[in-house]
Amino acid sequence: MPTLGFDRAPEFLSNLLGTLTERGRHLLRGLTQNSAPHALSEDELIELGETLLSRRGEATGVALAQTLLAGYAAASPPERLAFLKALADLFGPDQQIIEQAMEKVRTDGFSPAAVSALHNAAEPRRQELIRRLNLAPGGTAALVRMREALLANMAEHPQLQPVDSDFMHLFASWFNRGFLVLHRIDWTTPANILEKIIRYEAVHAIRNWDDLRGRLAPSDRRCYGFFHPQLVDEPLIFVEVALTRDTPSSIAPLLEDHRPPIAAAQTTTAVFYSISNTQKGLGGISFGNFLIKQVVEDLKRELPNLHTFVTLSPVPGFASWLSRERTSDNSAFLDASDKQALSLLDEPNWPHDPNVAERIRPVLLAAATHYFLEAKDKRGRQIDPVARFHLGNGARLERLNFLGDVSEKGLQQSHGLMVNYCYDLDEIESNHEAFAEKGTVAASSAVRKLLRTKVSSTNAA
Repeated sequence: MPTLGFDRAPEFLSNLLGTLTERGRHLLRGLTQNSAPHALSEDELIELGETLLSRRGEATGVALAQTLLAGYAAASPPERLAFLKALADLFGPDQQIIEQAMEKVRTDGFSPAAVSALHNAAEPRRQELIRRLNLAPGGTAALVRMREALLANMAEHPQLQPVDSDFMHLFASWFNRGFLVLHRIDWTTPANILEKIIRYEAVHAIRNWDDLRGRLAPSDRRCYGFFHPQLVDEPLIFVEVALTRDTPSSIAPLLEDHRPPIAAAQTTTAVFYSISNTQKGLGGISFGNFLIKQVVEDLKRELPNLHTFVTLSPVPGFASWLSRERTSDNSAFLDASDKQALSLLDEPNWPHDPNVAERIRPVLLAAATHYFLEAKDKRGRQIDPVARFHLGNGARLERLNFLGDVSEKGLQQSHGLMVNYCYDLDEIESNHEAFAEKGTVAASSAVRKLLRTKVSSTNAA
């Protein structure tokens, strides 16, 4: 696979759109005497939005879209929030047009033309506004940032939910799997992209450039990024891979400084030890269910000696979930003796005391098995977000690793627990279908043996 380099096509498209924008600005002299970006008020943003929806000229539309996006970006946080609220209040469906379309259905019946007219009438006006904003140079990136702000305000302002639904509807099409391109990232990749790998790493922080070099340059390390044509310098997801001789149970050896690298041809196992989503504004948008499968297939082509493909994954919600179970009077599986054993988790040095750790181990692993195989969130989904990602990609829950991550973050979010998910090329599609259709979790027999109706601290794992 070629590594990521510079591409002339995005530059050409950018120049072309820039030319159209400059032409459009000449047509907008009556609207604004200053084409330089400046903060716009809520009323000005709304007026620009209405004008953009009413214009038909493409060059004018591009200029309007660029002006609105620049004015929004330069506005104060309260003005930006007010504009987002205006999208909910003022840019919904046109009631008069809906009533006309409904009347046509009543008179003409469910003819294709009548149904199509009703469908178009029911679409909120903000969807077309978002489409037109997307025409501006850098519009896609600006809209992703706009949705990031929207998500940050949703809890306090639930009336923004319809706006988010429209963003998700459009983004699901714009960012579907067919538009994503997989590139290998290595030490020769342009520095502006490498800097973003450091910034966006969400699982195991990259301390500095030397640390990054240790994850990219050695013969037994790989990194891949998924890119979108409109965000050419922004990896949407990147995957860090360690090539090893066996399946690891802890993260420290993989991240160790000055470790001796292994020749790639002598490895047998590819370990996905960090997978980071970089764009908060794309939260909840599926990039397709077989992204990891593509990385597996590319690795297999490069290195036929690889036959095992696994993750070493964090369990970010486990500690908070277990804390709720420990304090609940109605826990479905923790009894008094279990809670007593788990109370040892409150001792600050428990991971470093072998006797204490062994008392915790069986109860913790049994609870974790329940967490993965039976616990559900309010929407009836598998409760762990990392598990949903890998199971949705067709992986099998292979092994639970006690004290796999004893870093401060690892102990805080999962009491040190880490998980191996296995990507078996022969099972990926069937596992994915079973999980997507029925919520069935593919799990190894070793994991299933840990599941008990009632956890008992007297049973060894």
